[in-house]
Amino acid sequence: MADTADTIGWGILATGKIARTFAADLALVPGARLAAVGSRAIDAARAFAVEHGDNGTHAHGTYDDLLADPDVDVVYIATPHALHLGGARAAFEAGKHVLCEKPLTLRTSDAEEMVALAREHDRFLMEAMWMACHPVVRQLRAELGSGRFGAPRQLQAELGFRVDAPLTDRMFAPELGGGALLDMGIYPLTLAHLMLGEAESLSAQAVIAESGVDLDVAIAGRYPGGALATMNASMTSWSSRRAAIATDLGRIEVGPEFHHPEQAVFVPRSGESPTVLTGEEPVIGTGYGNEILEVGRCLREGLRESPLVPHAQTLTLMRQMDALRASCGIRYPDDPA
Repeated sequence: MADTADTIGWGILATGKIARTFAADLALVPGARLAAVGSRAIDAARAFAVEHGDNGTHAHGTYDDLLADPDVDVVYIATPHALHLGGARAAFEAGKHVLCEKPLTLRTSDAEEMVALAREHDRFLMEAMWMACHPVVRQLRAELGSGRFGAPRQLQAELGFRVDAPLTDRMFAPELGGGALLDMGIYPLTLAHLMLGEAESLSAQAVIAESGVDLDVAIAGRYPGGALATMNASMTSWSSRRAAIATDLGRIEVGPEFHHPEQAVFVPRSGESPTVLTGEEPVIGTGYGNEILEVGRCLREGLRESPLVPHAQTLTLMRQMDALRASCGIRYPDDPA
């Protein structure tokens, strides 16, 4: 296994769209390299390695071969949600650290199992919630927490786009965790958690397709100190993708896309000049590079979880989504009776 005090060798498990975006940002991160890629089809792995790797990047035609590669220190799991637990289990058994795409799993019990497996094998595990590692989001959370912008009273966040894909796409497959809540709703829920604290109560309404997946979800939440949040996720319509936080001193606009914003702007009601936050460190690539950098930092320091995306936070958000699914009648085939 490569020396984590120097360059960290990454393995990417699966070669879909998000894996390609991740790999492009990986190439921009100092001290990180694409050591290997694994696919169920060797031709796909080879093409991915040529496009995103270097002369030393290995292409593997099975996930097991990827996990057996001695040049791989940490594996990025980019498969559909329902396959995350199996991929992480195999990675831990092979001695690899894991960055797993969000949501960590389909349900809390599976996420708890993954966390337990990481601890059992003494390996690092982080959910790939890149928003929590984004410099603008981190700076906003710190400034809001300091009281500089006043007490937050209302948060609004929406993430939606029309999914023009065949009904065979994983987004429309309940057995793979398709639907708006897990793919999109996790972002406004996480933003509210980061900015307001752990929700005291949540309720939701959903529009469910004949296939059983949720197409649109509207969520209302109450948070510590009496703060309220309204959050929306959609697979059928084009939302603003922005977020706003109203405080007792003014208003904060986050965007143009809140889950990887260019800036956050506080406009005080007093008429004073706005405060523009652009992050205290550069955004690497589209923003995936910052979570890659965070994983590298944690591995070099011997940490087994990141303080930016701790296991407790991941499990809290999973419990929230479980409860929201239950209240809206959103079920996956393997859900307990």
